[in-house]
Amino acid sequence: MPQTVFIDGEAGTTGLQIRQRLEGRADLQIVSIDPARRKDATARAELLNGVDAVVLCLPDEAAKEAVSLITSEAVRVIDASTAFRTAAGWTYGFPEMAKDQRAAIAASRRVSNPGCYPTGFIGLVKPLVAAGLLPADFPVTVNAISGYSGGGRGLIEEFAAAPAGTSDAYRTYGLNLAHKHLPEMQAHTGLAHAPLFAPSVGRYAQGMLVDVPLQLWALPGKPSTADLRAALADWYAGEAFVEVASEAECADLQKRRAGAAGYVADLDPESLNDTNRLRLFVFGGADGAQARLVALLDNLGKGASGAAVQNLNIMLGLPEGAGL
Repeated sequence: MPQTVFIDGEAGTTGLQIRQRLEGRADLQIVSIDPARRKDATARAELLNGVDAVVLCLPDEAAKEAVSLITSEAVRVIDASTAFRTAAGWTYGFPEMAKDQRAAIAASRRVSNPGCYPTGFIGLVKPLVAAGLLPADFPVTVNAISGYSGGGRGLIEEFAAAPAGTSDAYRTYGLNLAHKHLPEMQAHTGLAHAPLFAPSVGRYAQGMLVDVPLQLWALPGKPSTADLRAALADWYAGEAFVEVASEAECADLQKRRAGAAGYVADLDPESLNDTNRLRLFVFGGADGAQARLVALLDNLGKGASGAAVQNLNIMLGLPEGAGL
């Protein structure tokens, strides 16, 4: 008998993609609320407590309200908002983040889905902190660009609407240095201080690059790019959805399209769209003094809906890659 799932907020960008990934599966049954009773608190509470699993695709305050309505100890919850990503009693839903994280997700009834930027950042930084190559108190900077779908309905309408929408090709934001993703980026890497985060959005729908530059000469032990790559490769060995690019691939990207103006790396932020994959790259200068760590992922895939489905599969004891 299929297990039942209620996607609260299924009309939003993330909710729609989760539903698409779950539709047609014989092991799951998607349950929806009657549109006429969508604002009926009693009907919603009955549904939230009457299924095997709930996926919340709501703004933070609405997610907190939904959780408060769930009284059944049998219901498993995945929340896609930022409300519980560092909260006590919630498990962080990044299965590859640590060797015991997958087991923690499987045993948990409350899982918080990671943010898209933090997925790339944590994926790059946590293994290096754990290996002692990057001190926990080292000042870390992260630059990133995402497709406009990561900004929700308002930004999607602004960038996609033509000619009424914006004509911006690129926009930086987070200039108050207080981005909502910072707490999870610090907490789940083990860093003593929040990174300096410089997010931006481009005129394309989905896909992202997360870029962490490092001054290798300033790190204790002065690790090489080979050391960094080896630590990442060891951490993610055997993982189906997280891959570490080889030295040869990174070198090829650095040399590709060489011209008078210098090297232009052909690293397309859209190349993993509609997948649940995360690819990690380590680029280094010829003198070994500097490195750039780059994560490539789909902000709506491994950065949102794909991760939610992966966590759902783990929590319900289903094949982890089903629907992915």
